Amino acid sequence: MASNASAGFASTLATNKDQFRKTLISDRVYDLLRQAIVDGDLEPNERVVESEIARRLGVSQAPVRDAVKQLAREGLLMHVPRRGHFVVEISSQDAEYARQVREPLERLAAQLATEHITDDQLRELDATVERMHAAVAANDVGRFRDADIEFHTLVSQAAGNPFLARMWEVIEPSLRALRAISDPLFEGDWHAMADEHGRLVNLLRAGDTEQAAEAFADHAAGRGPVPDARTAKKKPRKTATARKS
Repeated sequence: MASNASAGFASTLATNKDQFRKTLISDRVYDLLRQAIVDGDLEPNERVVESEIARRLGVSQAPVRDAVKQLAREGLLMHVPRRGHFVVEISSQDAEYARQVREPLERLAAQLATEHITDDQLRELDATVERMHAAVAANDVGRFRDADIEFHTLVSQAAGNPFLARMWEVIEPSLRALRAISDPLFEGDWHAMADEHGRLVNLLRAGDTEQAAEAFADHAAGRGPVPDARTAKKKPRKTATARKS
């Protein structure tokens, strides 16, 4: 956060100063900073200065540091050595490119996994879904993202094609960085998102190749059944009015 922080964010810090107590201070700082990023009060590439935030909120620097580390783990902040943390800038076009590559890989992985997946691998996927629910209960988006990415990595391995698994390993860091998988800014029901992964496991368990492939492709492309409130916020494009003949 630059020294001449936006008036809106500075005002937010001042307004929330008296709400902080000794218990769970880092959680409250985390919620405040995350909302500032979502709302745009903290803009992409803006520096987040822990000492300044702590001073404005009237708290020690330790809980601010913990909140910043959590946001960095979630992919919302980026640490630059000797410079500090900055709000990550994500190009919507780059994210779309990443999803375009992810979709056919997920489709193929699911298709092959229905033919090769073992009972042990299915149990491991079930356990990963449970970890997603536990992460939601703990309000830990970082843990959810880790479990989500592990889920899709396991499916790529269950496909039984080592070349596909290696391709996934190559692109996974980029998918995570571009939020083309497990977007931390998702504004919907995170438990429902975990349930959706459970549905995907059941499709693999049922062995329906076509249905599983389509479901995984839709999930990868963001066409799944769990709504994201951000979609409703987008303004519809204007369409040309057809001329009457």
